Amino acid sequence: MLKKMRRKVKLLITKSFKKTSKPPKTPKPLTPSPSPPSPSSASSPAMAEPLHHHHHHHPLSSPFLFPRTESSVIPDPSPFFSSDLLSSPLPTNSFFQNFVLKHGDQPEYIHPYLIKSNSSALSLSFPSQFLASVFIYQIFNPDLTISALNRTDPDSQRRHVVSSFNDLSVTLDLPFSNLRFFLVRGSPFLTCHVSGGTALSITTIHAILSFSSNSHRTKYTIKLNNGQTWLLYSSSPINLNHDISSMTSDAYSGIIRFAILPDSNPGYESICDRFSSCYPVSGKAELSKPFSLEYRWDKKGWGELLMLAHPLHLRLLSDDDEVTILEDFKFNSIDGELVGVVGDSWKLKLDPISITWNSIKGVKEEAFPEIVSALCRDVEDLNPSNMSTNSSYFYGKLISRAARLALIAEEVCFLDVIPTIRKFLKDTITPWLDGTFSGNGFLYDGKWGGLVTKQGSTDSGADFGFGVYNDHHFHLGYFLYGIAVLAKIDPAWGRKYRPQAYSLMADFMTLGRHSRSNYPRLRCFDLWKLHSWASGLTEFADGRNQESTSEAVNAYYSAALMGLAYGDTHLVATGSMLAAMEIKAAQTWWHVREGDKIYPPDFTRENRVVGVLWNNKRDGGLWFAPPEWRECRLGIQVLPILPITEVLFSDVGFVRDLVKWTLPALGREGVGEGWKGFIYAMEGIYDKEGALEKVKKLKGYDDGNSLTNLLWWIYTRGDEEEGRFGEGKYSLFGHYCH
Repeated sequence: MLKKMRRKVKLLITKSFKKTSKPPKTPKPLTPSPSPPSPSSASSPAMAEPLHHHHHHHPLSSPFLFPRTESSVIPDPSPFFSSDLLSSPLPTNSFFQNFVLKHGDQPEYIHPYLIKSNSSALSLSFPSQFLASVFIYQIFNPDLTISALNRTDPDSQRRHVVSSFNDLSVTLDLPFSNLRFFLVRGSPFLTCHVSGGTALSITTIHAILSFSSNSHRTKYTIKLNNGQTWLLYSSSPINLNHDISSMTSDAYSGIIRFAILPDSNPGYESICDRFSSCYPVSGKAELSKPFSLEYRWDKKGWGELLMLAHPLHLRLLSDDDEVTILEDFKFNSIDGELVGVVGDSWKLKLDPISITWNSIKGVKEEAFPEIVSALCRDVEDLNPSNMSTNSSYFYGKLISRAARLALIAEEVCFLDVIPTIRKFLKDTITPWLDGTFSGNGFLYDGKWGGLVTKQGSTDSGADFGFGVYNDHHFHLGYFLYGIAVLAKIDPAWGRKYRPQAYSLMADFMTLGRHSRSNYPRLRCFDLWKLHSWASGLTEFADGRNQESTSEAVNAYYSAALMGLAYGDTHLVATGSMLAAMEIKAAQTWWHVREGDKIYPPDFTRENRVVGVLWNNKRDGGLWFAPPEWRECRLGIQVLPILPITEVLFSDVGFVRDLVKWTLPALGREGVGEGWKGFIYAMEGIYDKEGALEKVKKLKGYDDGNSLTNLLWWIYTRGDEEEGRFGEGKYSLFGHYCH
């Protein structure tokens, strides 16, 4: 069945009035860029592209960079990237990261196939799943392996080269083989460009049961003894011979494409035939409007482009987008069913979310005295000399915790404590920005293009791997929260340290693609999966991973708050949109609801939240706790508690089920008081009085949390009717826009 979604005709003026030669396309700004900052400050690195919109082109100082360092633990990118890419910042958390780490021979999941490059050959697998009650992973088997029959330099040790990459694609060249693979995410076809009259070798670990071609020798059907049926298409006739487990060709130049027939369904074959002649060579995502994301593919051949959408894509595809959804053309995946979509571009639209300093619903005045009492005690305990940690992560959490106290003080109209909090924030944040912090600090690595810590530049395990680009958005998000609040309550300090603040933000939120950037485009955020990855330059067999979605949301939320503090509307818009996408992805893949169809029934029945989500695996365990420690599994997806937490956990029914699933874990000996606090915070969403009683009995709190913050949270819970309410409700002006 074809479901047609028609685009309303709109005129978009995207070109300047004076026609010039076309430069490479860059992302459009979400909103008009704000006025240029003062000459003493850096322009927003993440927002550098819209500068040409200003009528007067005053020279701007170069963006601030922390001191450069030559890290002893960061791998060398040069063996895997083409030389022209090495002069620009390089991705460190990308969907193809395994291809550029160590030997480059670990697989990556480029939906719908697992793909592995090894020994000058590329293998693809349509993976099966292995399921247990607390984890799922996809199994790689080299169903087909493609290589040149004879390499032009058989002694070369270079396995493959990334010759280009973009948000939705990576191009992999096999040196001395004349093979170029266009690996485009969501393509049901694997596409290879063969040049130089090259003879091909195609092997399988299975037995070939049948092998046939059409009369033009441009399509071959290959049936294997594992039940799979593969189709091979070529742009011109190709002669293929086969034996029990291999195929070879005569000299060939042109395009070849491979596609599996899921479940060997013959009904899919006519669809593959129809769309086999149009192939994407790259794809990019454009943040063109607030809460709108557009995919555009560079395609070749003829006909219409067929791609696959994951479940969140399907929810966000705009009604005014002229795409055709092939509802019966489906591929299984660990992320849920992938469904065929026909169209050269897609438009994804999200409900807007509100970025606010304070709670969305407010605190009733009768609760002020109790919150103020806790606030005074928590502020009295603030003392920089008592901060024994020099970890960028734990230090950032302590800064953020104190900043929460300032905003809560504002909300309950108790401003007497603000000077003490302001002094604490200045004394703790400033040394990290001016390089005077003893024992650690931020440095700039020019090899990949990004921040590392002093400790992390010599020890890959220090600061939870920050020096090898692990968890950057987590650590920096906490710092940005503190900076945003301090810039709000002390604008003079904010102006002085704006260049350093923007440099921290730009490390993970740069939008630009050009070589003048100091940082790669959106270091952590994946514009196809619509959430972040955290694992940096460490090779993992299951690809990238992320544990805490709430800390990821905090990063983009905090960047948006920093935009509010500095009057930077573009930063507010970008941070808001990334936070909105991260929230939607968390609710789709980390929050496991009863009756959901994303995961197999056994996994769904046993879990209410995923611990660590990998590109190719779902794990109930955490980096620091086994699956049975459900209080940790809940807590790591909640902390830190902020106004935006209300949006992340907007489904009251799910929250009730999540808490019910978690509470039995509290019977285990040794459960930390800090983790209990997060459970009670969630309980407060639907049982305010019960949660309040439990919170008051806590004997301790997470190092990023406080009694003040928990009381604030519970006293700002409304009496919501049970059920899901859309995030759009927080943007009240939406009621007046229809």
